Amino acid sequence: MILQSASRLGQQTLHPRDRLAAILIIVFAQRAEDIAALTWDQITITADTVSIDLAGLPIDLPPPLDEAVRTLAATNYNGQTAAHPNSAWVFRGRHPGMHITPTTLRNRLRPVLGALEARLGTLNELTQTTPIAILAETLGYSPQTLEAHARASTSTYARYIATRLT
Repeated sequence: MILQSASRLGQQTLHPRDRLAAILIIVFAQRAEDIAALTWDQITITADTVSIDLAGLPIDLPPPLDEAVRTLAATNYNGQTAAHPNSAWVFRGRHPGMHITPTTLRNRLRPVLGALEARLGTLNELTQTTPIAILAETLGYSPQTLEAHARASTSTYARYIATRLT
């Protein structure tokens, strides 16, 4: 379900930068603060794969999720100005040497998704299908935070089933 939602983002007329941010939120439950501070050093692009290092571990983006990264890297969006001659930021801001603010990023995504709601929904779904320790290490969350999401999503599901049975 998560990958289907992310794939549909590729069909939108979003700028590749916004599409990448939305994919990182929907698929990997990343916070807007972490996405805004993403650098090109955290991304590896080869002919076959695109991987992003979110928490010390590279994660491959399968097609079509890799298209936004490839497009951004090829166009050097907002990098050909005096303010950003050699910027390492993937999400460059308006001020020289600075990345986009998380608030600006959330506002850019607002027409397509609520960043917080999408991230929390992804966390709830991932904690039901993936071991907490692996998920925490891969995505850069504390195990305690993910345990809380797992408990919340389980109790929500249990309440849903109980109401369906009565």
